[in-house]
Amino acid sequence: MAPLEPWEKVLVSPEKFLTTVHGQIACTDCHGGLQSSDKTTAHTDLIARPSDGEASACVNCHPDVTSTFPNSLHATQQGYWTVLEGRSVPENHAALETMFGNHCASCHTTCGDCHVAQPASVGGGLFDGHVFVEKPPMTRSCTACHGSRVGNEYLGKHEGIPGDVHFRQGRMNCVDCHSNHELHGMPTNCDQCHPGTENSVVPPADHRYSGVQMPSCESCHPNVALGTDQVEMHQAHGADLSCQVCHSVSYTSCDACHVQVSDKTGNPYFTTDATYMTFFIGRNTNQSYDRPYDFVTVRHIPVAPTSYQYYGQDLLPNFNSLPTWAYATPHNIQLKTPQTASCNACHGNADLFLTADKVSPEELEANLGVIIDEIPAPISDTVQTSQTP
Repeated sequence: MAPLEPWEKVLVSPEKFLTTVHGQIACTDCHGGLQSSDKTTAHTDLIARPSDGEASACVNCHPDVTSTFPNSLHATQQGYWTVLEGRSVPENHAALETMFGNHCASCHTTCGDCHVAQPASVGGGLFDGHVFVEKPPMTRSCTACHGSRVGNEYLGKHEGIPGDVHFRQGRMNCVDCHSNHELHGMPTNCDQCHPGTENSVVPPADHRYSGVQMPSCESCHPNVALGTDQVEMHQAHGADLSCQVCHSVSYTSCDACHVQVSDKTGNPYFTTDATYMTFFIGRNTNQSYDRPYDFVTVRHIPVAPTSYQYYGQDLLPNFNSLPTWAYATPHNIQLKTPQTASCNACHGNADLFLTADKVSPEELEANLGVIIDEIPAPISDTVQTSQTP
C-alpha cells in the first residue's frame, strides 16, 4: 500500500462527498470548530477524529453499533491484556501499561478507521475525498493493520505459496467472513438458533480465540460438520482437527519481539529476531465447546521473557504459563494441500508435528501442552485405499 501524499490525506471532494448522506451534515456537527471562511477561526476546538472516544460523533445516528463497539476487540485490544496479564503479575501492570501505551495502543481502532479513512497506525488519510463506505476496502483498512501475517497469506504474497482460495476464486473481502456483528462487538445471542428458557447471551470475547467462534468454516460448509459430504477424511476425523490442519499451507512465524524508545528521536520502535515460514500441527490448548479440536495449526508468536525489559526487569515472571507456539488460523486455505494427498501424508510424517525437538530448550516448559509426544501411526495400505477421497 503506497503512502498517501499529505494533501490526499485531508482532501474533501465536494463532487463526491456532498452528494452522500454524510455530506448533508454540517462539518461542525461532527468535527466541532466554527463556521467561518477564516481557517484559524474555523479550526477553533477542531476535533480531527470525531469517531474516537466515548463522545463519538457516530453515536447520534448509529446508536445500535456504537453502543456495542466499545466492547469489541478492535476497541479494547483486550486480547493483548489477556496474554500480558497471564504472563505477568499485578505489581508489574503499571510498567506494562506504559509499554502498552507507547507500542500497542496505536492499533486501537475507531469507526472512522474502517469507514472513511486509513487506520491511524499506518498514517491515516481519507479513502476517497471523505466519502464513507459501508464495506471497508480490504487492502487500505483490514490488511493495512493485519498485513504482515494475515494479509500476506491471504493475498498470496509469499513466494511459491498461492493466496487463499477464498480470495483467488471467490474474490472475498475480509468482511465476507468477519461480519459486522463480530467487528462491532455485538454479544452473541444463542437463543436465535437454540431456543431455551435460559439467558444465552454470550459476552464479547477477551481474546480472538475465546468465546463463540466467529467466523467458523462450518457456517458456509455445514455438510463438513454434519459428515454428509462423502469425504472420508472429514467423516474419519470429525471435530478432531481444525480445518486448517488439512487445508492450510506454510505460514509466517516470528521470534522474540523487543520494544524500546529511540534515544535520538524519542519514538517507540520494535525489533524481531527472525521471521520465517512454518507449518506445524500441535495440541489445542484452547479446547472449548466452540473449538473442540484435539489438533490445530500452531504459530510461533514473537514474545520472549525479555520482550519488555526496556520498561523494567522481569516483567513477565509467569512467562511459561502460556505457550509460545499458539493456536493459529492461517488465512491461506487451499482445497488441496500436501496433507490431503493421502492418509499417510500426515500419519507417520513427523515433519508436520510440533515435537519437542522443534522447540527451543528455553521454551519447552511453556509449550508442554502443545507439543506432540507421539506421532499418529501410519495407516495400512488397505485402510488408506478405502479412505482416499
